[in-house]
Amino acid sequence: MKKKIVISVAVLAAVAASAGLLHLTHFHPMEEAAAAPAPAPAVPIVAGSVTQHDVPIYLTGVGTVIAYNTDIVRAQIQGQITSINFTEGQQVHAGDLLAQIDPRPYQALIDQYAANLERDRAQLANARANQARYNQLGDKGWATPQLIETQNAQVSQLQAAIKADQALIDAANVQLSFTRLTSPIEGVVGIRQIDVGNIISPSNTNGLCVVTQLDPISLIFTLPETVLPQIQQQQRETKAPLSVLAYNQDNTIRLGEGQLGLVNNEILQTTGSIQLKANFANKKNGLWPGELVNARLLLNTRHNGLTVPASVVQQGPNGPYAYVVNSDGTVSLRQIKVAQVSDGQALIDSGLKANEQVVVDGQYKLRPGTHVVPLHGKAADEAVAQDALQAPIP
Repeated sequence: MKKKIVISVAVLAAVAASAGLLHLTHFHPMEEAAAAPAPAPAVPIVAGSVTQHDVPIYLTGVGTVIAYNTDIVRAQIQGQITSINFTEGQQVHAGDLLAQIDPRPYQALIDQYAANLERDRAQLANARANQARYNQLGDKGWATPQLIETQNAQVSQLQAAIKADQALIDAANVQLSFTRLTSPIEGVVGIRQIDVGNIISPSNTNGLCVVTQLDPISLIFTLPETVLPQIQQQQRETKAPLSVLAYNQDNTIRLGEGQLGLVNNEILQTTGSIQLKANFANKKNGLWPGELVNARLLLNTRHNGLTVPASVVQQGPNGPYAYVVNSDGTVSLRQIKVAQVSDGQALIDSGLKANEQVVVDGQYKLRPGTHVVPLHGKAADEAVAQDALQAPIP
């Protein structure tokens, strides 16, 4: 009886062991499969290519537009203004009549001097007749030498008086011409400073108005003194004026293209910068005196330069970098060197190769080795807009 009980216990132990083994065999692999992490989904990005082409090299500075010529139209004589012959903002030419000062006092003075001239001429004619008679009498011994000399002196005196009268008339004519206030240059008339009926004189510092020449026009801008040797070297090599482009303050509108006319003869010690002056044709008045603009001095052109969209360039603790899309669909971080950023394009000195695929948008989601899927067309545009809203502030 005892023997049967022992066998039963052994059988139960064997069954339990088999059940445990079956549990280990069929349940542990499932738990291991559930514990393994799922692969991360590919991150959507906007990609672009590294392009190779000729790239202009610019030196960029900030400058102020100044008029080529600015003249304050002032009176050189005193008198009452009888007419204003321009409208504010009018385009005028050199010699155009702007205002008229009452000419009558100055015309009367000319008439007086002209009368004196006629009187002295009549006296001179009489003195010359007497001179001829005295000379005849002197030849016959009937007139003393002293009398002849006195008559000759009177003729010379009247001749000098006639010259003085003519000089007074010429001076009075100059004064009369000053009654016409004319434009000294071609340009645009500013705000009128005096009205008809008022007395104007040389002491009026504001004058009648200001005439400003807008075409051509000038731009004075500054660059760091460190670039001066590059500019001088380029001038020696090209032996021609360097081109200068003018843009508005946010670089969205090109205002004009001119030529470098002057590198100032001294460096500003307070700012460590050099002043440059460029001259522009300004037919459409795109540049206006006093306007603050961005100036780009075309220093050189790099042939077969590598460029990428400016958004490709990211800033890190080790300097600028870019994400490059690998052939296996992953991205890698590449340190790069940027020569310049202009018009939304970055010129790359080193770190990238032509035709490589780089990440244009979506970098903030990436890490080296991240799988990516490039977007195209409308999807790419939507991704750029969405990233602009979600991107963290640097």
